[in-house]
Amino acid sequence: MGIYVIDPNENTRVPFLRGILTRSLRSAGLSFNEAYRLANKVRDKLGSNAKISTDDLTELVIKYLDKGGYTEALERYQRPSQAIVPINVIDRQGQASPFSKGHLSQSLEICAFPKDECYSITADIEQQLVISGITEITSSDLARFTYRHLCEHAPPEIAQRYLVWVEFSRSGKPLILLIGGAPGVGKSTIGSEIAHRLNIVRTQSTDMLREVMRLMVPKRLLPALHVSSFSAWKTLPSRNARSVSFDTHFVDGYLTQAREVSVGIEGVLKRAEREQVSIIMEGVHIYPMLQKRLARKTDAIVIPLIVGVLKRKQLRKQLQGRGQQVTSRRSERYLESFDAIWELQSYLLTEADRHQITIVPNVDELESIRLVMETISEHLATVYEGTPEEVFA
Repeated sequence: MGIYVIDPNENTRVPFLRGILTRSLRSAGLSFNEAYRLANKVRDKLGSNAKISTDDLTELVIKYLDKGGYTEALERYQRPSQAIVPINVIDRQGQASPFSKGHLSQSLEICAFPKDECYSITADIEQQLVISGITEITSSDLARFTYRHLCEHAPPEIAQRYLVWVEFSRSGKPLILLIGGAPGVGKSTIGSEIAHRLNIVRTQSTDMLREVMRLMVPKRLLPALHVSSFSAWKTLPSRNARSVSFDTHFVDGYLTQAREVSVGIEGVLKRAEREQVSIIMEGVHIYPMLQKRLARKTDAIVIPLIVGVLKRKQLRKQLQGRGQQVTSRRSERYLESFDAIWELQSYLLTEADRHQITIVPNVDELESIRLVMETISEHLATVYEGTPEEVFA
């Protein structure tokens, strides 16, 4: 059954929703945690299979607000017309937009802070702005306000990472994240999550580039381009010799295909640099030596990563799941070539270690994303070293 709220005036009956009550309490000035906790108390008080009128529900909420000592929130809740006035944020171009906890929370995620803690901090920041009577604030002042709040309520490294991110954001330089790794290790999943957290709208898969190049270049000219990366060795001219083995030419085949695709990779990155937009590029063709070369050829901030699954059973399981999640990618083909994929990963990880490219073990998705965010933050810290006075000037 559940709990229903009865409105005699409107002659309606709707389910009691903690989310709606939480939102009302947030509008009255409570932090998210306080509002959610109070909404839970109201829900527990009502019990199950209950009915309550809108007036009785309002009286119950007022009782809990009064009991909790939320004087200002109580006054706002009783007089909805006195609810929180929206806060406008003025950007550096003079454009105004409503304060967004979601947007601010995203900017905190670069600090490798847990997502729920990011939201809690942004809710507290909003509450402080409301209590201070602020209805308009510049983006620079909001960043300074956030930094000070982090200095007081978060570990020192979190505040420092936020400071670095603000300095980078104002530099105007694009961020280029290069994510390499063998098939099935989770490159695209991690890439899309990072893009969401950093509000990067451009992502590119090297598999898509290869598909376009296949349409433009016939198989007879570049045969390695028209097969899988882990079977490209079979297309090498010397493959016709009976003495040639998998162990001898596997890496040569992979690199042959990767170098052909690198033409498209460089083209995409040059355009991103020219347009000054950030981009995330992921794919099996992004090998460590290419990552190092690309970083030397641009003024953009280039951060290379190699994602790996270090246990054979886990990688096999992920390859099986890949066929279930995306119908166009049948797991049988990958499982039949599992040894070759494992060999390819071993090569990429060894090269990453040799070239001092960060390796992200993908054991747990959330932890892997946190490690990537942390890596980005640490890399930026080697480039941006401004003091608070300089950054917020």
